[in-house]
Amino acid sequence: MAYGADAIAHDDGGRVVFVSGGVPGDVVDVRVTQEKGRFAHGTVESVVEASPLRVDAPHPYVEQCGGCPWANLAYEAQLTAKRANVTDALVRIGRFPQERAEALVATCVASPKPWGYRNKIELAVATQQGRTTIGMHDRLGRGIATFRGCPLLDTRHDTFARSIVGALSYLTGTRELGLERVAIRASTRTDEIEVALWTRPGDFPRGQVAKVLSDATKGQATSIVRVLTKGPRGARRVIGVERLLGRGSWSERVGKERMRLSAPSFFQVNTKGAEVLVDLVMEGLSPTEDEVAMDLYSGVGTFTLPLARRTSWVSAVESSGPAVRDLRRNLEGAGLDDVDVIGGDANREFPTGGADIIVVDPPRAGLAQEVVEKLSDQRARAIAYVSCDPATLARDFARFKEAGSLFPLAITPVDLFPQTFHVECVALLARR
Repeated sequence: MAYGADAIAHDDGGRVVFVSGGVPGDVVDVRVTQEKGRFAHGTVESVVEASPLRVDAPHPYVEQCGGCPWANLAYEAQLTAKRANVTDALVRIGRFPQERAEALVATCVASPKPWGYRNKIELAVATQQGRTTIGMHDRLGRGIATFRGCPLLDTRHDTFARSIVGALSYLTGTRELGLERVAIRASTRTDEIEVALWTRPGDFPRGQVAKVLSDATKGQATSIVRVLTKGPRGARRVIGVERLLGRGSWSERVGKERMRLSAPSFFQVNTKGAEVLVDLVMEGLSPTEDEVAMDLYSGVGTFTLPLARRTSWVSAVESSGPAVRDLRRNLEGAGLDDVDVIGGDANREFPTGGADIIVVDPPRAGLAQEVVEKLSDQRARAIAYVSCDPATLARDFARFKEAGSLFPLAITPVDLFPQTFHVECVALLARR
């Protein structure tokens, strides 16, 4: 499997062919859809001889939807492929020797649930010739497949999601809502469910939308909000959040902590998987009550709160305004006052007081070169780097290696996203 949706094959000339819908070991007929010189892309037309690793997906919708590209690959094989992709990135991008990379990367930690693990789904919206479709991007990226359920969402909330889609289809058929996407967050631990409608600014029938959605879901929604965005596609920014019904936010319990989030704030979609990340970080850093900690890209406090309970002081840096507000609210709710919450870019607002232990959980782009340099100059005894992209993790490890003051101890892949190629990693670095 590639680090992506496709399996890898070769044609008679040795050229790489990325095969959508393929599984390692399959014999398949493939329709080539794109040629790019040294490689090509293709789609499985029929399976001639199925691989021992091929399994049947539990939901027929999986074949059309792009949300589960690895659904036909046996779960143990998914874990093996994810570890291989992390190791491969270290070798190709980080320039680590193969033996060193193999020694660094642990076995991929399985998700507690391979299906029904998500606390959030996002639905795309498209309007053509006056007709609005709400659903998932299809498997081949050609458009939007009408939503008929999601096996990645807990089954207790699947009916709720389908009711929301039906109600919104009715509403968009009667008037223009400026709808861009729909997010549904649902917790089996707090029983809170939030519907977030991401829209352009403009007239909006707030009362009608709230009533129709509430009626359609029999009052199950604890929060319905409208998130207003502005700017060109691909560079949208949030300019406001309107509460249409209920609490105006959503909460989830992670370990012993209860986290409350506003709709624009990031949170891991796999709650049990997030607990695995917290455990790995705390076990790896072994914080003590006399130590000072730093949490860069802290978000709403997934690592900040457990750090604050185990150390004397935490400096938490986060650039997202909504997440900063959520973090302050979560600290107050937890009764913690030993955290300095700093709003801003991790490079510009890098804490100057120093720390004994540091957690970094950057977005997919990884760490800026300047942040790598500042972390390398720190006196911290250990750093836990939580990464959602093996490529940028490998690049940053090469930068740490070049700086010379920190060296990697271990990398543990964690499968937060079963049935997809995505993998989270907890990497530990120590001072030489």
